[in-house]
Amino acid sequence: MKKTTVSRTVTMPDMLRAARYEKAPEYGPRVLFFSGGTALTETSRILKKFTHNSIHLVTPFDSGGSSAILRKAFDMPAIGDMRSRMMALADERISGSPEIFSLFAHRLPKEARRKDLLMQLQAMASGKDPQVAAIKQPMRRLIRTHLSMFLDAMPDDFDLRGASIGNLILSAGYLNHRKQMDPVIFMFSKLVNVLGEVTTIVNDTLHLAARLEDGQVIYGQHMITGKEVCKIDKALDELFLVKDLKTQKRTTAQISKKKKRFIDDADLICFPPGSFYTSIIANLLPKGVGQAIARKKCPKVYVPSLGDDPERIGLSMDDSIFKLIEYLCLDTGEDTPASTFMTHVFIDSENGQNLLPETKAKLRKEKISLIDTRLVAPQSAPYYDPQLLVTALLSLT
Repeated sequence: MKKTTVSRTVTMPDMLRAARYEKAPEYGPRVLFFSGGTALTETSRILKKFTHNSIHLVTPFDSGGSSAILRKAFDMPAIGDMRSRMMALADERISGSPEIFSLFAHRLPKEARRKDLLMQLQAMASGKDPQVAAIKQPMRRLIRTHLSMFLDAMPDDFDLRGASIGNLILSAGYLNHRKQMDPVIFMFSKLVNVLGEVTTIVNDTLHLAARLEDGQVIYGQHMITGKEVCKIDKALDELFLVKDLKTQKRTTAQISKKKKRFIDDADLICFPPGSFYTSIIANLLPKGVGQAIARKKCPKVYVPSLGDDPERIGLSMDDSIFKLIEYLCLDTGEDTPASTFMTHVFIDSENGQNLLPETKAKLRKEKISLIDTRLVAPQSAPYYDPQLLVTALLSLT
């Protein structure tokens, strides 16, 4: 059968299209995001009003905060970013079990004694804690079972301060399913009624490493982001994967057929705002990602981050466009046309930042369309307004 390409004129923003999606979000478009971290949290909360079919491929490489404690204890991928995105997409209506939503978003106190934290967790596992008791059966039984499993598996020196209950339940499910991530994702999605698909880009237990321009190599995402240690003071030359933080052996990962299908089914692919290397580029490192993106025929939009990104030393907003394409080419070959990876770049030159004339000329040469539209509102400045960004993305679907 001969394939036909159909094009249409786009109104930006297309308010009628957005209104139509809002009336029936269960039939909304499959907008796919390559991202991790919290930069897309508010955007995701807005997005679920328009579509229940968005796809979020997040990174499992975090090595800081509570994720580091869980990874050290159980040798597992990081699940914090995945849980956070699921919570952003969770159904918060009455039909969406708000009691479960509240429990999964709950964190144990940071200042309490271990003895008190342990008693609180045991009360949850026994069903005596008010938050757990408020959840209807059979969900309450399932949650209690997983919290009991976590208590049984938890090392004696495990630090419970500030622990996310959602992360503890996810960790228990991961261990109970013989360290298989997909069944846990399915269970969690059903528990909080996630209005979309959220999954890790790979299920492997790996870490990020970065080589800086002076040749120094640093290991662990927490060493790159500048959130828990001093910010890096040299430009980042290369981001790559290692098996663990002890041996620091360089490795690769391969995306599964299931993750490729998510890309194949997308109506629009977005490289959204976020930490440039640890949230965006990290998702593009596994083999097969670049090939799947290049093969897919749909709008592919890059929305460069605004504001300060400590990872982007020496890399301007203009440079980031072509650096992203450079990493994608690692999977397909440097001769791959840039427009197979990226069809549009969004900017707001009046309220955000503009691109240099030479950058605009290069984009035209590469057949990448620049869309300059209102994305920053007074209340969101200097960052993108989630409502404006969602409407702009939906306009291309």
